[in-house]
Amino acid sequence: MPQNEHIELAQKRHGKRLDHEERVRKREARKPHKLADKAKSMHGLKAKLYHKKRHAEKVQMKKTIKMHEEKKSKSKKADVVPEGAVPAYLLDREGQTRAKVLSNMVKQKRKEKAGKWNVPLPKVRSMGEDEVFKVVRTGKTRRKGYKRMVTKATYVGEDFTRKPPKYERFIRPMALRYKKAHVTHPELKATFQLPLIGVKKNPSSPMYTSLGVITKGTVIEVNVSELGLVTQGGKVVWGKYAQVTNNPENDGCINAVLLV
Repeated sequence: MPQNEHIELAQKRHGKRLDHEERVRKREARKPHKLADKAKSMHGLKAKLYHKKRHAEKVQMKKTIKMHEEKKSKSKKADVVPEGAVPAYLLDREGQTRAKVLSNMVKQKRKEKAGKWNVPLPKVRSMGEDEVFKVVRTGKTRRKGYKRMVTKATYVGEDFTRKPPKYERFIRPMALRYKKAHVTHPELKATFQLPLIGVKKNPSSPMYTSLGVITKGTVIEVNVSELGLVTQGGKVVWGKYAQVTNNPENDGCINAVLLV
């Protein structure tokens, strides 16, 4: 279990309070009132940023609600075609067709699908912090324990510069840094050694993604300019995503499958 999950640990050991569900329900019910009070009490730049964020959320919510309502409701005069010429200001009134509803449904589904890939390994074992990091003791008496050494394969950019040791929080050893990966193209049935561009997503934790930790199931970005892949418009594809299929820290290399 990761650090600082004391509540989850206590719930596992001793269970929840008898009135836990009721307390959660009341907390949720109080939430809008608390947010309203917060919005009223804020001032200055912080208030501007907060109101901008809230406005964007409300607009998105209203759009979603409207789409769902359009999906459920059928127009009254969708099939009725008025005889003769219709004035311009009456063209859109009561003449909504199912086409608009269908297009909205398609748009909504597209938005929901965005950011999801058909990956070769849909389920991977989650890795805790105790598995990925090793505590490094520092200071004259070796009592300070705020530093962590990454024990898994990592990727750092070309222009990466280490912080001074005094301010460094995470140490990524040189021996575990990788610049290339063995990527298999599923349709060509061929494997290529391609340079890494970055780590797109580590399913275990967003922190691992930002640190560039590569474990089994991680989605990485590789440079495929050597393969000569082109888009429908005729442009050369430079970077594509691939999913890691092995444990790099055990094998000493990164094996991945290209996501096409």
